[in-house]
Amino acid sequence: MTVRATGAKGIGVAVADSPTGPFRDAIGRPLVSNGEIDPTVFLDSDGQAYLYWGNPNLWYVRLNPDMISYSGSPTKIPLTTAGFGTRTGDANRPTLFEEGPWVYKRNGLYYNVFAAKCCSEFIAYSTAPGPTGPWTYRGTVMPTQGSSFTNHPGIVDFNGGSYFFYHNGALPGGGGFTRSVAVEKFSYTADGSIPTITMTTGGAPQIGTVNPYTRQEAETIAWESGIETEAASEGGMDVGWIENGDYIKVKGVDFGAGASSFTARVASATSGGTIELRLDGTAGPVVGRCAVPGTGGWQTWANATCAVSGAADTHDLYLRFTGGSGNLFNVNWWQFGGAGGGNLIANGDGESGTAGWGVMGAGTLSSNTAVAHGGAASLSVTGRTASWNGPSQDVTSKLANGRSYTTTLWVRSQGGTPTVKATLALTANGTTSYVSLTPGIAVNPDGWTRLTGTATVSWSGALSGATFYVETASGTDGFSVDDVSLQ
Repeated sequence: MTVRATGAKGIGVAVADSPTGPFRDAIGRPLVSNGEIDPTVFLDSDGQAYLYWGNPNLWYVRLNPDMISYSGSPTKIPLTTAGFGTRTGDANRPTLFEEGPWVYKRNGLYYNVFAAKCCSEFIAYSTAPGPTGPWTYRGTVMPTQGSSFTNHPGIVDFNGGSYFFYHNGALPGGGGFTRSVAVEKFSYTADGSIPTITMTTGGAPQIGTVNPYTRQEAETIAWESGIETEAASEGGMDVGWIENGDYIKVKGVDFGAGASSFTARVASATSGGTIELRLDGTAGPVVGRCAVPGTGGWQTWANATCAVSGAADTHDLYLRFTGGSGNLFNVNWWQFGGAGGGNLIANGDGESGTAGWGVMGAGTLSSNTAVAHGGAASLSVTGRTASWNGPSQDVTSKLANGRSYTTTLWVRSQGGTPTVKATLALTANGTTSYVSLTPGIAVNPDGWTRLTGTATVSWSGALSGATFYVETASGTDGFSVDDVSLQ
């Protein structure tokens, strides 16, 4: 940010009630302002948070527990050649450190990954025994590559894999000031070193398939041409500025035994157009064509549904948009239905109030339009008296013995951080057994948490009852659920 009073660069702090925003200025002034840039926050395992930033220097300060203030004064980290490598050709910048620090901890070792030696930059890293040093230069992570003169890093572990995020100018029209984010998967060496990573066009491998039988936001995109996103009146974002020939690619969609229908949430201030559903390319086989009517406004939403044939197994899905000239329509979300692969949960998105739902045991279930993961409403349960109380549905007539089912749902607590899970109660031959459909995951009131799992459902004898329900591991905290699927 630019400090209006001085014209110098400063670092602000914004907060939100959800990780997706909307964000608001927390303190109405810069948190720190010394003319330097590129902040990053690291939370250590002892609970102490640090803010790092800088160009041409490297600074840190200890943040207070409120995360919007700090203790002590900003401290300059010594930039030594032993700590940050040797730069040649610039007497004013003897080390390789340029900007964009990314600090994290792994197996007791602290890593500082940074943009090195402008311009063009490459990515280098140093390690230390503590969060403030002393740092030892370890080498190059990503050499100078691509069409952008600058490159900034980020490294996270997710689902057992390590991922390196960076940016480049590889998209059409891209360059140093029109950059795009990219990611590569990597493995640390035995001693904790980061290998040299190069840019690829494919990026990291897909870690799982997309479930088309649960609601997918239209901005779920592996590749696109022509479209943009905007805030949707129903909440979240929608895809807009769609013109004839534009498309969205969704990679690795698992249609299972086959889809039979497609529904999209659409809006159009003109006469609309058509969504072509194609497999594996913009010229691939058409498995459905969905007519989009005019709805009377760009944020006047309606459902458009069409039949689907020939979509089975796993494919890349292309939503190709056709119509007349100019902007055609907007899309908020989409979802397939199917024979043998459809959602067994009725009204899983909660858009029809509490229809189809009950409560396992004690509690009150209500439609909640104040918070929703997708669409305009979710389902909230209050008044629980036991941990196993929660939203439920009878699925007795919908299950096949010995089949594997995948469960997905989004959960948000009404207070506290209860551990929530989905369970199936099966009654056969007078005996009730319980199948854990998802692992228990702690949820919080500040945003939605996705629960998902796959389980084989089987029983002996005649099945007389099957109830899908959502419960907590302990306690009776209220919570909300949305976009629930079992298929």
